[in-house]
This record gives sequence, structure tokens and C-alpha cells, in this order.
Amino acid sequence: MPARGVDFTLLAVAIAGVSMSAPLIAATAAPALAIAFWRNAMAVGVLSPVALWRHRGELRHMGRRAALMSVLAGVVLALHFGLWLPSLDMTSVATSTALVTTTPIWTTLILRARGHRPPALVWAGTALAVLGVVILTGIDLSTDTRALEGDALALAAGAAAAGYMLLGSEVRRTASTTAYTYVCYSTTAAVLLGACLVSGSALGGYDGRTWLKIAALTVVAQLLGHSLLNRVVRGLGPSTTSTAILLETPGAALIAALWLGQTPPAAAYPALGVILAGLALVILADRRKSAAAASAAAEAVAPAGTPAGA
Repeated sequence: MPARGVDFTLLAVAIAGVSMSAPLIAATAAPALAIAFWRNAMAVGVLSPVALWRHRGELRHMGRRAALMSVLAGVVLALHFGLWLPSLDMTSVATSTALVTTTPIWTTLILRARGHRPPALVWAGTALAVLGVVILTGIDLSTDTRALEGDALALAAGAAAAGYMLLGSEVRRTASTTAYTYVCYSTTAAVLLGACLVSGSALGGYDGRTWLKIAALTVVAQLLGHSLLNRVVRGLGPSTTSTAILLETPGAALIAALWLGQTPPAAAYPALGVILAGLALVILADRRKSAAAASAAAEAVAPAGTPAGA
């Protein structure tokens, strides 16, 4: 229980960090793909001294499977950025946001396809949390061909985020957060660099304020946000972690209100309540599952004829 308490505290810090992402990107005068590249590249620069010095042995003996899955997670994370950012120019921001936040639904579906049987509370909590995001952002599916393509990109970006979360949870079973994120972010930066070169996105020539905002984005959204999410997913599981990420949407709206002076939507507070209610259901399902597993383990090790609760 103390470990879970620490995980939930770190999860709250992570959500606060990723909630700063949208306001910072909105205030940064640089191409979106370039921003995505630099936040990963700068994170790799910060992690390099620790990863190559204190975790050098772990990286060398990481294991083929863990290393390949870390690289794949980096590719999928880059795919998430590469799909979602263009969708913002093709469809409405509200629709793109609502569709990309289907991540926990994709997470639950992928777990089900892999043979896991998520409890009914997980399905209900996930649906309720996504409904909260829809309440805040709205969703207006257009029949325009370009808008439909943007909708498809945003939906695919949500699925990619689910894949990134699930791959990370698998690697974190055996690898430390530092080793995993170092390999993952390095791969993401390399893939996004290629995307920037192909698309012609300017990688430099920014003023000092822009670089400062990109550095701030790296610290709060990448190092505190994504890295802490990868830290807690081992203990909390992918369902709880991916559902909690939905709090980024109302969190970003409230931060924008405080920092940028933007009036938060009237639906921000009720949407926050609905998302929290959905997250509570997922957490409750996880606790029931853990309690049942612990009870079964106790019964398995109890001597014959001895009551499990004795």
C-alpha cells in the first residue's frame, strides 16, 4: 500500500507535467514536429550522463527482448506524435482531442485481444472517463474528406499511445525507468528527426524565448510527465495509467486559464468530475483484482486443513 501511495503521488505529478504540454506548445513559435523532436532529443541529453554512467551495465545487459521492445515503443511514440500533430490542421482541435484520448479504450481492447479479461468496472470506468473528455472538448464528425482523414489520424494516434503504454509496461517488468526511457526517447528522437527532414520542418533559427519554452516543455512534459508515467505503469498497470492520462485535457484547460489568461470552458469542472469518477472505477477494479489474486495466493500456500484467514 505505501508503494501504491507513492505511485499515485508520482502519477499526479506526471499528469500535471503533461497538462503543461498543450499550453506550452501553443505558446511556442516553432513547427509542431520540430517541437516533438527537440523535447525528446533534449530529454536524451539530460538522461545521457546518468544512463551511460550509472546504468551502463544494465544497458549493456538489457536483453534482446527488452531492448527491441524499448526501440519499438520509441517508434510507436514517434508514430503517435506524427499522426496526431498533422490531424490538428485537418480537423477541428476539439474533435482531434476527443479522438486521440480514446487511448484507454484501445488499451483495454488490446489487453482483451491478448487474452486478458478486464473486469466490467474497467470497461465502465474507461467509457465514463472518455465521456468526460467528450463533454469538455465536444466532437463534431464532419463529412468533409480532409476532416475525415484528420479524424482517422487522431484515432490512430490514440491507438499508438495505447501501444506505447503497453510496451512500456512490459519492458518495465525487468528494466529500470532510466534505461527504458533512454532507449525509447533516443529512438523517438531519431524517427522524428527523419520526419522533420522529410517534411521540411525548421529545426533551428528560433529566438531565445522559443528555446526556453522548448526546454521548459522538455522538463515538465517529457522528463516529469512521460518519464514518471513510465515509472508508475509498473505498479499501477496500463489500464489505470492510461485512464489517468485523460486528466490532461481538463488540466491543460485550467492551466491555460491561469497562465495564458484563457477563460476555462464552462464544462471543464463537470468534465473533470466525470473523468475522476471513471478513473475511480478503474482503480477500484484494479484493487479488487489485486485482492482476489492475493487471496488466491494465500490459499495456495496455506497448509492443508488450515483456513486461509487463520
